[in-house]
Amino acid sequence: MNDNLNVEELFGSKVFTLGKMKERLPEKEFNEIRTLMDHGGELSLKTADVVAKAMKDWAIENGATHYTHWFQPLTGITAEKHDAFVTHPDAEGRMIMEFRGKELIKGEPDASSFPSGGLRATFEARGYTAWDVTSPAFLREDATGVILCIPTAFCSFKGEALDKKTPLLRSMEAISEQALRIVRLFGNTEATKVIPSVGAEQEYFLVDREKYLQREDLKLTGRTLFGAPAPKGQEMDDHYFGTIRERIGSFMKDINIELWKLGVTAKTQHNEVAPAQHELAPIYETANIAVDHNQLVMEIMKKVAERHGLACLLHEKPFAGMNGSGKHDNWSLSTDTGENLLNPGDTPNENIQFLLVLACILKAVDTHADLLRQSAADVGNDHRLGADEAPPAIISVFLGEQLEDVVKQLVETGAAVRSLQGEKLNTGVSTLPDFMKDATDRNRTSPFAFTGNKFEFRMVGSRDSIGSPNTVLNTIVAEAFCEAADILEKADNFDMAVHDLIKEYMTEHRRIIFSGNGYSPEWKEEAARRGLPNISCTVEAASALTTEKSVKLFEKFKIFTKAELESREEIEYELYTKAINIEARTMIDMVKRQIMPAVMDYTGMLADTIKTLESIKVDATVQNEILNNITACLKETNRALKALEEKVEAAKKMENGKEKAFYTRREIFFAMEDLRRPVDNLETMVDKEIWPMPTYGDLVFEV
Repeated sequence: MNDNLNVEELFGSKVFTLGKMKERLPEKEFNEIRTLMDHGGELSLKTADVVAKAMKDWAIENGATHYTHWFQPLTGITAEKHDAFVTHPDAEGRMIMEFRGKELIKGEPDASSFPSGGLRATFEARGYTAWDVTSPAFLREDATGVILCIPTAFCSFKGEALDKKTPLLRSMEAISEQALRIVRLFGNTEATKVIPSVGAEQEYFLVDREKYLQREDLKLTGRTLFGAPAPKGQEMDDHYFGTIRERIGSFMKDINIELWKLGVTAKTQHNEVAPAQHELAPIYETANIAVDHNQLVMEIMKKVAERHGLACLLHEKPFAGMNGSGKHDNWSLSTDTGENLLNPGDTPNENIQFLLVLACILKAVDTHADLLRQSAADVGNDHRLGADEAPPAIISVFLGEQLEDVVKQLVETGAAVRSLQGEKLNTGVSTLPDFMKDATDRNRTSPFAFTGNKFEFRMVGSRDSIGSPNTVLNTIVAEAFCEAADILEKADNFDMAVHDLIKEYMTEHRRIIFSGNGYSPEWKEEAARRGLPNISCTVEAASALTTEKSVKLFEKFKIFTKAELESREEIEYELYTKAINIEARTMIDMVKRQIMPAVMDYTGMLADTIKTLESIKVDATVQNEILNNITACLKETNRALKALEEKVEAAKKMENGKEKAFYTRREIFFAMEDLRRPVDNLETMVDKEIWPMPTYGDLVFEV
């Protein structure tokens, strides 16, 4: 990297930004695009042609030969099909480079080859991608060349959402409409929309690529299915915020450059808790752009890691016994005039609009805790949630001392007459500067925590799209706003009505507030007494999508139809079953073809040693003891292997998706754990030179 690189010039250089549009589009067409971005509406084909030509010219000037509609199907990753700008040669045989408006605004990928949960039959292939004008096009350069990527939504021939973006955009419109009703009640007549803003903190692991390629489990499943703990793990807390190693620093430097070019506001980087674990955090941006950018972050991390001889692991739990990786989804609401609806101000007890917004959010999270939990459900996340390293599987809200005290006053006395204020920090060192502490501490064990002017949803898995969590957050809060506005708009005495409604909501939903240790067994008992759901795994969470309550919610705001919700539930079961089946088959393959042969070779060597020692009358007690222990462990491995194979075969005969998913969780998942235990024990007994794969120590401490 050039040390004199100008980051301000670099930032967004590969993005067809509003600034570039303004430079290249006629004023009329530019204004039409701006109006469409801000207020929605139909884009004329004439304007689409003008934009497409300007976008194509800019892309070709930067070396692009192809374009793609870049979309996010229900696989959890992105998809693309590349088309060259070339058209038929002219009469003189010269190639003409064209890109028309209809190609910009619509594409037609095969919809039957993506997960649809029954919305599409195999023979029903047609699907459409539609340009998301609010998310800028960008250039991506790799071995295929320079590609113009156009962010799009993905729908079926009948209009059903087959992606993460379409429902997110619907939910953004819903919350904007309902939040505007709230701010209008408080006299704001200037705002024209309310925008959900998101910042997604991305955790990840980096390991040496050569060692990664020696692990079949990492290559096929993204996590280690076997592995004994290294003598040292994270117990010394010496990796967290520690000095970044040279090799990792070089990776981080290149990641920043690549992301800045694409307009991603990568800001924070540091070592995370576990060895070889790190984090990248961007600045907040509009929700749909944040979702697009987070997908880019994950894709580019993997590509840049490969350039550096590394492998980037985004699985939620790549190593047993060490912290897994999450993705903290920081969510807030602001008007287009710059007012943050989640800013409590210096005296939140006097900020009635904020208190109403807060009360509505408490109501939304309490009412739809099961749905919010489902939005973070994933087969990998099942290894994290509730495991004393990530938020518990029980949804609760942390407000902090200041806001919790305000809620207590409102509920118990009917009026909040004070707000706790921060005090001066006293370090006891005269040369350190004095400053005011925040009025409240933070709570890392809370799934949904208020952190100053936003809520941090801490449950999302590290490799998951943040599309679904933010769709749910937007929709459930839109419902609460709608119900509050319905009441307040009809009130004869607004001041009294809003006071009573805030008290009512906070009283009814106070049970969702919890500021203590979410890891403690006592909290599980207390949560049960409060009636809060404790949904332990993905297969149990999936049904939250299709409850009568959820269907009514999503249909009311036109986010999902009942058929779309049923399809997503079916996809959850299908993806869970497939993921566990791949893991189980990988375990079986590794044990049969790598681990057992290596162990048998070692026991053969031990037996030969024992035979030699006994032939010369030397005591072989220790060698016999080791051999017997390994043999016993090998027998246990073989027994567990056969049991797992039987359960995998039994699952093949099951056709009902839900039944198969629950069987997979109940039988195969735990049979895999039964196989792992003796294998991990064998690793601690077999010569390291003979063990057929890199160990945990090799992977996390040799980067």
